[in-house]
Amino acid sequence: MGGKSFGKAPGGGGTPGRGEFGDSGRERARRRGQGQLEAQVLAALHEASGPATAAWVQERLGGGLAYTTVMTILSRLHAKQAVTRERSGRAYVWTPAADEAGLAALRMRRVLDGEPDRDAVLTSFVSALSAHDEQVLRTLLDRATADAPATADGPVTADGPAPAGDPAAESGTDRRR
Repeated sequence: MGGKSFGKAPGGGGTPGRGEFGDSGRERARRRGQGQLEAQVLAALHEASGPATAAWVQERLGGGLAYTTVMTILSRLHAKQAVTRERSGRAYVWTPAADEAGLAALRMRRVLDGEPDRDAVLTSFVSALSAHDEQVLRTLLDRATADAPATADGPVTADGPAPAGDPAAESGTDRRR
């Protein structure tokens, strides 16, 4: 196998005080993934008594997070429609757009919207549900069907009456969401 070392770039010594791959063990332990940072920023916003500034979020999170990092996470959350923002002088104030359950549902819809065969994805999802989750879903679908206005042809979707044989007509939901 040869005696090559993969720890350092050719011709260079590493950064003083750093491990083979550029981070000390302590830094690596502190590093959080983007999803974890987003969750922490959202949790901080949920604790706020009203709209909060990025500086307030940064202070609430502690741990030496850079202001620019907090702004990047808030901007990404805004692009995902997970937070709203309003101008307040030269800065923005941020508010969560939904609770944790609403945000999880938004992520699920985004995944579904990105798939070419929605029916196959939904079929796989439903077939993997626990008995309890399946019962909860059945109850929710039954409630949605009961609450949906009906015509002689069946339930009404956002575009009007659903065509016969349309899965949306059977579940009382609009497939375009």
